[in-house]
Amino acid sequence: MGEVYKSSIFFTDQHLCYADILPPSQVRARMEVAVLNFLRNLNSPSPAISDLALITRRTSNSRVSLGLMSEISWIFLSHSFCKRSLMRENTAKAFIRVWKVMEMCYKILVEEKRVTQRELFYKLLCDSPDYFTSQLQVNRTIQDVVALLRCSRYSLGIMASSRGAVAGRLLLQEPDQEVVDCSACGSSGYTISGDLNLLEKLIMKTDARYIFVVEKHAIFQRLAEDCVFNQIPSILVTAKGYPDIATRFLLHRMSRAFPDMPILGIVDWNPAGLSILCTFKYGSIGMGLEAYRYACNVKWLGLRKDDLQLIPEESFIPLKPRDLQIAKSLVSSEILQDNYKEELEAMVQSGHRAEIEALYFHGYDFLAKYLANKIVQTHYI
Repeated sequence: MGEVYKSSIFFTDQHLCYADILPPSQVRARMEVAVLNFLRNLNSPSPAISDLALITRRTSNSRVSLGLMSEISWIFLSHSFCKRSLMRENTAKAFIRVWKVMEMCYKILVEEKRVTQRELFYKLLCDSPDYFTSQLQVNRTIQDVVALLRCSRYSLGIMASSRGAVAGRLLLQEPDQEVVDCSACGSSGYTISGDLNLLEKLIMKTDARYIFVVEKHAIFQRLAEDCVFNQIPSILVTAKGYPDIATRFLLHRMSRAFPDMPILGIVDWNPAGLSILCTFKYGSIGMGLEAYRYACNVKWLGLRKDDLQLIPEESFIPLKPRDLQIAKSLVSSEILQDNYKEELEAMVQSGHRAEIEALYFHGYDFLAKYLANKIVQTHYI
């Protein structure tokens, strides 16, 4: 391990690896140090092209930090390194991609701009088509740069692309702007900005007693259309599927602003639904260096196995190979608490999945009654 420390561009004496939120000048300084160290090794008496030692973003390098003073837990990465090397055929292009993305981010910071990952992809596709052919390559390389420089994606000038929305009993005010009443935004809700700096500065006020995190946009729209937040004083949040960074960031901010307010997850009874819930609750391994900034104590309201008696047999759907793959990944991780594992085992053993929409069998207004009943019984885990 000592040799790895010496080969790293930056000091690695931290016990817990995390990405800093830094001003542009400090990020540029870290990039410049990386370049200078690379050139120094190249010009030394024994010239060598330095490998890039990056924090490994794999399950084997992930741990779960269990909160001692609170119920919040999160994923973090420990000190295990992987390398990007120009001298190895299988990592040579990845090595070059890191420098290409770093160069592009440096220009963005100098110009005081912010770009989305999609915008960055098209810029790199035009400038370096031999190295960037897919959005996935760009996304992974951005995380490589985060793992190398130990600074957040937002600090690199990369803005989150938000799909999320919020509705219900929440007043939001951006700096020098009018107050937005999220209960008056209709069924589509208030669109969550991808600007994390703006989200950090939001002034938030509420008289709600619960926050509902809703997996599906269609369910979110149904609850907002029915003004369920007037029946159950609540705030509705959705990322419209797998949670994006901006939605997770805003939810985390709410959890800090309203620490005594329960956050309740409403997801399909399938491995993907549980995976989405766990991403909100713990963060993700792929963003392990930043996970703690987005984690919040989400409780699983439903659907759960005890709710299956409410669903007609015709509504159950066979599990797909992709479902089983997600289930296997969840079971093998350290993050899953025992009662979540029991739910997951029940899914796999039954061979079926159930969607929230199946509750409409009892009428379109049944969903609000279902939520109210679960809350009265404090039936969430």
